[in-house]
Amino acid sequence: MTRFLFVVPPLVGHTNPLVGVADELTRRGHRVAWAGYPDQIRRLAGEDTEVFETQMPDAGLTRGPKLTGPAAFQFLWEEFFFPLAGLMAPGVDAAVREFGPDVIVSDQHAVAGALVAERHGIPYVTSVTTSAELTDPLSSMPKVEAWLQGLFRSLREQFGDPEHSTDPRYSPHGIVAFTGRALLGDTPLPNDHVQLVGPAIAPRAAQSGFPFAELDPQRRKVLVTLGTANVDAGERFLGEAVTALDGLRETVQGIVVDPGGLLAERPGGIPSSVLVREYVPQLDLLPHLDAVVCHGGHNTVCESLYHGVPLVLAPIRDDQPIVSGQVVDAGAGIRVRFNRVDAPRLAKAIESVLDPSEGYKAAAEAAAGSFRSAGGVTAAADHLDSVAARTANVQAAG
Repeated sequence: MTRFLFVVPPLVGHTNPLVGVADELTRRGHRVAWAGYPDQIRRLAGEDTEVFETQMPDAGLTRGPKLTGPAAFQFLWEEFFFPLAGLMAPGVDAAVREFGPDVIVSDQHAVAGALVAERHGIPYVTSVTTSAELTDPLSSMPKVEAWLQGLFRSLREQFGDPEHSTDPRYSPHGIVAFTGRALLGDTPLPNDHVQLVGPAIAPRAAQSGFPFAELDPQRRKVLVTLGTANVDAGERFLGEAVTALDGLRETVQGIVVDPGGLLAERPGGIPSSVLVREYVPQLDLLPHLDAVVCHGGHNTVCESLYHGVPLVLAPIRDDQPIVSGQVVDAGAGIRVRFNRVDAPRLAKAIESVLDPSEGYKAAAEAAAGSFRSAGGVTAAADHLDSVAARTANVQAAG
């Protein structure tokens, strides 16, 4: 039996891909514990999940959608990921001492896991939940890259091992990336230890019911979602989406996710042609869908393409413009401007991706084949097993 400690930030999209991997490792007879935000981890992975609590920010990540490019990247690290590492490190260290992991699986943006692992001499594997930072986005920004490496040196002085100099976002022991060549194309990878396993498609803890009986078999189904981290930015866009979908009601049934209740005050209310829900079971719903309109979040994109569903992409910030560009390059979607698109233009984009003659559906199905062959949860667990076995062999030889 191997003990795996998963270290994750308080972000749903960074936790969900590892839930199925944890279940698979447990099924194989290993023991898995988590370090992070207990309420969120247990909500996603199950109430019986073993979690070691780490300190978290008092408030979530808040910033305007107009922050883009290098400024957005620097903001994320300086204002969120960097202080998050300092907050999480004592809890991760305590988890290591109490749980005694053989391998640490550290999210790419929860670098406390990687740096604490270095200090304790424990091999760690990086979990990568976006293809954006596998494409070397800082190659044209050497000053930003130097600035980031300076942050990492500072963190190592505080709670890591200053003798190490590798980038903690890319473990030399192994990297499990929940993406694939369908998005990356021929882009070179950061090192030879990257395993592209595709999206992690696995059962998730049930959170609420969905009226599947209300889905109309005579109309094509289109989902609109902006993910879980963009509630503050979506009111105008969701309103335009409802109008666009209502205009297509003769042939399209729209499903809109509104976790913040932003549409409650929409003038004229919600038309009966559109289903608006606070939450949808996305993986269960995807086999019923014909298109997805989203913000370009990596999990939503990969899960949609895994099911052969083309996309309309309205990136807001962070890695979303890069991921959206990858989808467009693959021919599986259309990009619109989040802050400027109106209902007529959004309706036109939806009609285009639904039109088989446009080729978006065929490209999405090609991506589905690529993702399915990558192995998903099973391939990720296999890689973690191999790292653990290699470590055990080294220890036995020593």
